[in-house]
Amino acid sequence: MTKWIALMVTMVALTGCNTINGMGKDIEQAGEAVQKSSK
Repeated sequence: MTKWIALMVTMVALTGCNTINGMGKDIEQAGEAVQKSSK
């Protein structure tokens, strides 16, 4: 049971990192689009 909980916690942590990383890329792309439109 403890191994199952540890596995689930690890999977959630890794998924969270990927989500935050993806969100950062989306925000960066939006910022670049704003910069291009303002030039």
